[in-house]
Amino acid sequence: MATENVLLTALPPEVYKRIESKMEQVELSSGEILNRPGEAIEEVYFPLTCLISVTITMMDGSTVEAGVVGSREMVGINAFMGGEETTQTQYIVQVPGKAVKMKAHLLLNEFDTNKSLRDVMLKYTQAYIAQISQNVACNRTHTIEKRMARWLLESSDRLYSDEVSLSHEFLSHMLGVRRSGVTETAHILEKKGLIQCGRKKIKTIDRQGLEDAACECYGVIKEEYDRLLNFESER
Repeated sequence: MATENVLLTALPPEVYKRIESKMEQVELSSGEILNRPGEAIEEVYFPLTCLISVTITMMDGSTVEAGVVGSREMVGINAFMGGEETTQTQYIVQVPGKAVKMKAHLLLNEFDTNKSLRDVMLKYTQAYIAQISQNVACNRTHTIEKRMARWLLESSDRLYSDEVSLSHEFLSHMLGVRRSGVTETAHILEKKGLIQCGRKKIKTIDRQGLEDAACECYGVIKEEYDRLLNFESER
Protein backbone atom coordinates (compact mmCIF):
# COMPACT_ATOMS: atom_id res chain seq x y z
CA MET A 1 0.00 0.00 0.00
CA ALA A 2 1.41 3.37 -1.01
CA THR A 3 1.82 5.95 1.76
CA GLU A 4 2.15 9.21 -0.16
CA ASN A 5 -0.42 10.72 2.19
CA VAL A 6 1.34 12.78 4.89
CA LEU A 7 -0.90 11.51 7.69
CA LEU A 8 -0.37 7.85 6.83
CA THR A 9 3.36 8.37 6.41
CA ALA A 10 3.51 9.98 9.86
CA LEU A 11 2.23 6.85 11.59
CA PRO A 12 4.80 4.64 13.35
CA PRO A 13 5.62 1.62 11.12
CA GLU A 14 4.06 -0.85 13.56
CA VAL A 15 0.81 1.13 13.67
CA TYR A 16 0.62 1.45 9.90
CA LYS A 17 1.34 -2.25 9.44
CA ARG A 18 -1.52 -3.14 11.78
CA ILE A 19 -4.12 -1.04 9.95
CA GLU A 20 -2.80 -1.61 6.42
CA SER A 21 -5.00 -4.67 5.89
CA LYS A 22 -8.04 -2.57 6.79
CA MET A 23 -7.35 -0.06 4.00
CA GLU A 24 -8.09 -0.22 0.30
CA GLN A 25 -6.58 1.86 -2.51
CA VAL A 26 -9.25 3.27 -4.83
CA GLU A 27 -9.53 5.50 -7.90
CA LEU A 28 -11.75 8.55 -7.45
CA SER A 29 -13.41 10.21 -10.46
CA SER A 30 -13.80 13.91 -11.15
CA GLY A 31 -17.09 15.22 -9.77
CA GLU A 32 -17.61 12.21 -7.49
CA ILE A 33 -19.30 13.18 -4.22
CA LEU A 34 -17.85 11.40 -1.19
CA ASN A 35 -20.06 12.92 1.53
CA ARG A 36 -23.22 15.00 1.39
CA PRO A 37 -24.53 17.30 4.15
CA GLY A 38 -26.14 15.29 6.96
CA GLU A 39 -25.02 11.90 5.68
CA ALA A 40 -23.52 9.41 8.10
CA ILE A 41 -19.78 8.99 7.54
CA GLU A 42 -19.24 5.31 6.83
CA GLU A 43 -15.85 5.57 5.12
CA VAL A 44 -12.86 7.88 5.38
CA TYR A 45 -10.41 8.73 2.59
CA PHE A 46 -6.72 9.61 2.56
CA PRO A 47 -5.93 11.23 -0.82
CA LEU A 48 -2.74 10.19 -2.58
CA THR A 49 -2.90 11.80 -6.03
CA CYS A 50 -6.38 13.36 -6.05
CA LEU A 51 -7.76 16.67 -4.80
CA ILE A 52 -11.07 17.06 -2.98
CA SER A 53 -12.98 20.27 -2.35
CA VAL A 54 -14.98 20.91 0.81
CA THR A 55 -17.89 23.06 -0.32
CA ILE A 56 -20.93 24.76 1.14
CA THR A 57 -24.04 25.26 -1.00
CA MET A 58 -26.25 28.22 -0.16
CA MET A 59 -30.05 28.33 -0.49
CA ASP A 60 -29.78 30.12 -3.86
CA GLY A 61 -27.65 27.28 -5.22
CA SER A 62 -24.32 29.13 -5.17
CA THR A 63 -21.33 27.12 -4.02
CA VAL A 64 -18.28 28.30 -2.11
CA GLU A 65 -15.20 26.29 -1.21
CA ALA A 66 -14.61 26.06 2.54
CA GLY A 67 -11.41 24.06 2.27
CA VAL A 68 -9.38 21.65 0.18
CA VAL A 69 -8.20 18.12 0.95
CA GLY A 70 -5.20 16.51 -0.68
CA SER A 71 -2.14 14.44 0.10
CA ARG A 72 -1.62 16.03 3.53
CA GLU A 73 -5.20 15.65 4.75
CA MET A 74 -8.14 13.24 4.98
CA VAL A 75 -11.89 13.18 4.30
CA GLY A 76 -14.14 12.20 7.20
CA ILE A 77 -12.68 14.12 10.11
CA ASN A 78 -16.09 14.07 11.88
CA ALA A 79 -15.74 10.30 12.30
CA PHE A 80 -13.40 10.74 15.26
CA MET A 81 -14.63 14.12 16.53
CA GLY A 82 -17.71 12.84 18.36
CA GLY A 83 -20.17 12.90 15.46
CA GLU A 84 -21.07 10.41 12.78
CA GLU A 85 -22.44 12.84 10.19
CA THR A 86 -21.09 15.65 8.09
CA THR A 87 -22.45 19.10 8.85
CA GLN A 88 -23.47 21.49 6.07
CA THR A 89 -20.42 20.62 3.98
CA GLN A 90 -20.07 18.46 0.89
CA TYR A 91 -16.92 16.69 -0.28
CA ILE A 92 -16.48 16.53 -4.05
CA VAL A 93 -13.56 15.19 -6.07
CA GLN A 94 -12.03 18.09 -7.95
CA VAL A 95 -8.97 16.41 -9.48
CA PRO A 96 -9.29 12.64 -10.06
CA GLY A 97 -6.72 10.22 -8.75
CA LYS A 98 -5.87 7.62 -6.14
CA ALA A 99 -6.86 7.57 -2.47
CA VAL A 100 -6.79 5.12 0.42
CA LYS A 101 -10.21 4.22 1.82
CA MET A 102 -10.99 2.83 5.27
CA LYS A 103 -14.15 2.08 7.22
CA ALA A 104 -14.88 4.97 9.59
CA HIS A 105 -15.60 2.77 12.61
CA LEU A 106 -12.23 1.02 12.22
CA LEU A 107 -10.40 4.34 12.25
CA LEU A 108 -12.43 5.49 15.25
CA ASN A 109 -11.46 2.33 17.13
CA GLU A 110 -7.78 2.99 16.41
CA PHE A 111 -8.23 6.63 17.42
CA ASP A 112 -9.72 5.58 20.76
CA THR A 113 -7.10 2.95 21.55
CA ASN A 114 -3.87 4.13 19.96
CA LYS A 115 -2.14 7.28 21.22
CA SER A 116 0.31 7.53 18.30
CA LEU A 117 -2.47 7.58 15.73
CA ARG A 118 -4.57 9.90 17.89
CA ASP A 119 -1.72 12.41 18.17
CA VAL A 120 -1.34 12.54 14.37
CA MET A 121 -5.06 13.02 13.81
CA LEU A 122 -5.40 15.73 16.46
CA LYS A 123 -2.51 17.72 15.02
CA TYR A 124 -4.08 17.40 11.59
CA THR A 125 -7.39 18.60 13.00
CA GLN A 126 -5.69 21.70 14.38
CA ALA A 127 -4.08 22.41 11.00
CA TYR A 128 -7.37 21.87 9.19
CA ILE A 129 -9.22 24.26 11.50
CA ALA A 130 -6.52 26.84 10.79
CA GLN A 131 -7.10 26.39 7.06
CA ILE A 132 -10.88 26.83 7.36
CA SER A 133 -10.49 29.89 9.59
CA GLN A 134 -8.04 31.53 7.20
CA ASN A 135 -10.35 30.81 4.27
CA VAL A 136 -13.13 32.82 5.93
CA ALA A 137 -10.90 35.89 6.17
CA CYS A 138 -9.46 35.32 2.69
CA ASN A 139 -12.84 35.11 0.95
CA ARG A 140 -13.99 38.25 2.72
CA THR A 141 -11.00 40.53 2.19
CA HIS A 142 -8.86 39.49 -0.77
CA THR A 143 -9.25 40.00 -4.52
CA ILE A 144 -10.07 37.22 -6.97
CA GLU A 145 -6.57 37.44 -8.44
CA LYS A 146 -4.87 36.93 -5.08
CA ARG A 147 -7.25 34.13 -4.08
CA MET A 148 -6.85 32.32 -7.40
CA ALA A 149 -3.05 32.50 -7.16
CA ARG A 150 -3.25 31.10 -3.63
CA TRP A 151 -5.64 28.35 -4.65
CA LEU A 152 -3.41 27.23 -7.53
CA LEU A 153 -0.38 27.13 -5.23
CA GLU A 154 -2.18 25.07 -2.59
CA SER A 155 -3.46 22.64 -5.22
CA SER A 156 0.03 22.28 -6.67
CA ASP A 157 1.48 21.57 -3.22
CA ARG A 158 -1.00 18.79 -2.55
CA LEU A 159 -0.64 17.20 -5.98
CA TYR A 160 3.15 17.57 -6.15
CA SER A 161 2.67 18.92 -9.66
CA ASP A 162 2.81 22.28 -11.43
CA GLU A 163 -0.13 21.25 -13.62
CA VAL A 164 -3.70 21.09 -12.31
CA SER A 165 -6.53 19.62 -14.37
CA LEU A 166 -9.77 21.54 -13.92
CA SER A 167 -12.20 23.79 -15.76
CA HIS A 168 -12.86 27.50 -15.29
CA GLU A 169 -16.43 26.61 -14.37
CA PHE A 170 -15.29 24.45 -11.51
CA LEU A 171 -12.87 27.14 -10.38
CA SER A 172 -15.71 29.64 -10.30
CA HIS A 173 -17.61 27.43 -7.86
CA MET A 174 -14.54 27.06 -5.69
CA LEU A 175 -13.85 30.79 -5.57
CA GLY A 176 -17.50 31.78 -5.27
CA VAL A 177 -17.43 34.01 -8.37
CA ARG A 178 -18.83 33.93 -11.89
CA ARG A 179 -17.04 31.93 -14.57
CA SER A 180 -16.32 35.12 -16.51
CA GLY A 181 -14.45 36.42 -13.46
CA VAL A 182 -12.27 33.31 -13.36
CA THR A 183 -11.55 33.50 -17.09
CA GLU A 184 -10.59 37.16 -16.84
CA THR A 185 -8.38 36.54 -13.81
CA ALA A 186 -6.68 33.56 -15.47
CA HIS A 187 -5.89 35.76 -18.49
CA ILE A 188 -4.33 38.37 -16.20
CA LEU A 189 -2.10 35.79 -14.51
CA GLU A 190 -1.22 34.31 -17.90
CA LYS A 191 -0.26 37.71 -19.35
CA LYS A 192 2.05 38.20 -16.37
CA GLY A 193 3.79 34.95 -17.33
CA LEU A 194 2.79 33.19 -14.13
CA ILE A 195 0.57 30.43 -15.53
CA GLN A 196 -0.34 28.78 -18.82
CA CYS A 197 -3.96 27.87 -19.48
CA GLY A 198 -5.01 24.92 -21.64
CA ARG A 199 -8.18 22.92 -22.08
CA LYS A 200 -9.25 22.18 -18.50
CA LYS A 201 -5.63 22.52 -17.41
CA ILE A 202 -3.65 25.26 -15.70
CA LYS A 203 0.13 25.00 -15.46
CA THR A 204 2.30 27.12 -13.17
CA ILE A 205 5.15 28.69 -15.16
CA ASP A 206 6.62 31.06 -12.59
CA ARG A 207 6.26 29.61 -9.10
CA GLN A 208 7.89 32.50 -7.26
CA GLY A 209 5.91 35.03 -9.25
CA LEU A 210 2.68 33.22 -8.39
CA GLU A 211 3.62 33.25 -4.71
CA ASP A 212 4.23 36.98 -4.93
CA ALA A 213 0.83 37.44 -6.58
CA ALA A 214 -0.99 35.36 -3.95
CA CYS A 215 -2.43 36.78 -0.77
CA GLU A 216 -0.74 36.36 2.61
CA CYS A 217 -3.04 33.44 3.41
CA TYR A 218 -0.95 31.02 1.37
CA GLY A 219 2.15 31.61 3.48
CA VAL A 220 0.22 31.68 6.74
CA ILE A 221 -1.43 28.30 6.15
CA LYS A 222 1.71 26.69 4.72
CA GLU A 223 3.70 27.73 7.78
CA GLU A 224 1.02 26.37 10.11
CA TYR A 225 0.79 23.06 8.25
CA ASP A 226 4.58 22.71 8.21
CA ARG A 227 4.72 23.45 11.94
CA LEU A 228 2.00 20.99 12.91
CA LEU A 229 2.56 18.22 10.37
CA ASN A 230 6.36 18.16 10.29
CA PHE A 231 6.36 14.78 11.99
CA GLU A 232 9.83 13.80 10.77
CA SER A 233 11.47 16.44 12.98
CA GLU A 234 9.79 14.93 16.04
CA ARG A 235 11.32 11.49 15.62
